Amino acid sequence: MTTAHELAREHCRPLRGSEHLLEPTQAASLLTCLPGWQISDRGVLQKEFTFASYAATLLFVNTVAGLAERENHHPDLEVGYGRVKVSYSTHDVGGLSRNDFTCAAKIEALTGF
Repeated sequence: MTTAHELAREHCRPLRGSEHLLEPTQAASLLTCLPGWQISDRGVLQKEFTFASYAATLLFVNTVAGLAERENHHPDLEVGYGRVKVSYSTHDVGGLSRNDFTCAAKIEALTGF
């Protein structure tokens, strides 16, 4: 079984095509190592983070944006005062890929698992 630490050490790879789409059982297995993350009805990996201030919220958003640029794998971010919802799905494979879980684990590493 893969751990969050192992996922966080991985790097995203360019993926195209449905052969990279995770089976539901694979996604469910990876989800177990990401506390608080869930897979939505639409098949999107997501989590909402809360912060004590607007400045802390924006610092998190900018840090996630930097991570996304380094990995070339970009989440959807929904930002409000004191909260950020992070959502991952790999459009080029038509759903969830290992890259989504890798980036989620990297975000968890930022927040201290």
